[in-house]
Amino acid sequence: MHSILVANRGEIARRVFATARRTGLGTVAVFSDPDAGSPHVAEADVAVRLPGKSPTDTYLRGDLVIAAALSAHADAIHPGYGFLSENAEFAQAVQNAGLTWIGPPTKSIELMGSKVESKKIMREAGVPVLEQKDPADITQSDLPVLIKASAGGGGRGMRVVREIDRLAEEIDAAQREALSAFGDSTVFCEKYLETGRHIEVQVMADKHGTVWAVGERECSIQRRHQKVIEEAPSPLVEKTPKMRDRLFEASRLAANAIGYEGAGTVEFLSDENGDFFFLEMNTRLQVEHPVTECTTGLDLVDLQLRVADGERLPAEPPATRGHSIEVRLYAEDPAQNWQPQSGPVHRFHIPGVREEFDVLTTPGIRLDSGVIDGSVVGVDYDPMLAKVISYANTRSGAATILAKALHDATVHGLKTNRDLLVTVLRHPAFLAGDTDTAFFATHDLDVLARPLADQNAQRLSALAAALADSAANRAQARTLTSVAAAWRNMASAPQRKEYEAESGIIAVDYLRTRGGITAPDYPDVVVESATPTETVLVVDGLRRTFRIARYGRGVFVDSSLGPVTLESVPRFVDPSEQVAAGSLVAPMPGAVVRVGVHVGDTVTVGTPIVWLEAMKMEHTIVAPAAGVLTHLGVTVGQQVDVGSVIAVIEGDQS
Repeated sequence: MHSILVANRGEIARRVFATARRTGLGTVAVFSDPDAGSPHVAEADVAVRLPGKSPTDTYLRGDLVIAAALSAHADAIHPGYGFLSENAEFAQAVQNAGLTWIGPPTKSIELMGSKVESKKIMREAGVPVLEQKDPADITQSDLPVLIKASAGGGGRGMRVVREIDRLAEEIDAAQREALSAFGDSTVFCEKYLETGRHIEVQVMADKHGTVWAVGERECSIQRRHQKVIEEAPSPLVEKTPKMRDRLFEASRLAANAIGYEGAGTVEFLSDENGDFFFLEMNTRLQVEHPVTECTTGLDLVDLQLRVADGERLPAEPPATRGHSIEVRLYAEDPAQNWQPQSGPVHRFHIPGVREEFDVLTTPGIRLDSGVIDGSVVGVDYDPMLAKVISYANTRSGAATILAKALHDATVHGLKTNRDLLVTVLRHPAFLAGDTDTAFFATHDLDVLARPLADQNAQRLSALAAALADSAANRAQARTLTSVAAAWRNMASAPQRKEYEAESGIIAVDYLRTRGGITAPDYPDVVVESATPTETVLVVDGLRRTFRIARYGRGVFVDSSLGPVTLESVPRFVDPSEQVAAGSLVAPMPGAVVRVGVHVGDTVTVGTPIVWLEAMKMEHTIVAPAAGVLTHLGVTVGQQVDVGSVIAVIEGDQS
């Protein structure tokens, strides 16, 4: 092969392109209209537009993707992960078009494409499997159950049901998500284990019968059944005798049972004793593959290309070494039910990055990112900004390196889960390896999601921002260019600046005198210097530097105390920007897929008002207070922007 098209977007496409460039291959990108400015488009040798916005009209249109490959004279297609990567019809169509398919045989994809059928095959092959149930057969005694999409993963189309009267509604929601994400609404149910360890094994197989179990990963820390932190090797496997041998044997049995070729992942759910059950086999590369690369030295994408070209694998994979941890940096608010965020990424920088999209061979940080400075995160796709990966000789070393890099990262523009990730990486339970799928519930998500900067740090950051703003104003002022213009006959009154922070409104009073700048409400703070972009404060004898950046009314302050996002409060409020009391506004942009109430209905706290689809997940918007619905401002199918008034609820007068 000489040129490959990646049938994907963002970080996924950039990852495959990186290996393609290293191996001398040409690269072809495809892009939807919202992705026209995406980094993956700019980095490709050739880019082909897929007209439209939604995945259904673009990245899920196999015919358009194949046509793009042919028009760009690519001779191979790499599906990445997600979208069409596990679509057997697409894989076959690629080969029918005379192109090389960089993936497993079509038959293998078909056999594993249905989660229902795949478990039957695994059971017959001797792989431990959890019992499945048809949704129509579920009774109260079967609860809790997990609804899962048969055709995909990544948390889409998944719902936990603990009350039988919620079953039908949750099945409907899961089917809508599955259809939107994978083009197939089929779902099934299985017994839900409230706690467990999510362990998976990377397999690699060639066309000549060699099957590797490359290494295991643990992906137990999840939200909404989507992985957030992944690592290799697994802490549970490391401490459980013979578990790795049993996992690897089961994974090789799974791969051989379907005649597998290429890269794949066999996923298991394990209890604390090391007993595990087959969940699914992903017939593609996994999002979390970098941790396996860093602990083996292998470039798994390069191996995919070589296997597709017919090369033989050595008899055994390389031995693993050290430890690697990956976090998924999402544009979302964990404290608000993981609400996805959209908008511009003004500045994005992770300090200490040794490699991008490549294997780490010495301790450090690797970055696999889908965004750069100026990128815009829309509502049509997954809100993951980047994967930040560490490698070190020990697990504690990998956690320490990664937590520090995230803490010191510059992420301006969108609210992210960065603070949560740092807190988890430094949590005693995580460091002890005590992780399971209920980690966020066990350790109180509200506590884990607290800002890294406490209330005092936010106050100091607001002071630093106010002084920097003052310096910026003075630098721009034309009337302060002479001594006479600055002289006055009476003492000045303090100047005031107000900001909205996580802890509420912070008012900062400061005074410029011949002796320097003082802040009456900060008696223990000495202002050493203040420029438009940097303020240096001495706090209780400790010198601290605060870096300040502004984007409209947004002010971002970075320091060793933790990142702080502020919003400058204007002195005068435009009446047109005010929202009527009782208004329920959209917390995110999205499409209305369902409305649960009518004007005149009496609602209570928590009553579902509308369901929004944003970033391929459904989000329920509920009433924040009891009362009567007096206005409904949306209809099914309508696209709403963040801050749009969805409904108005007048307080219960009874």
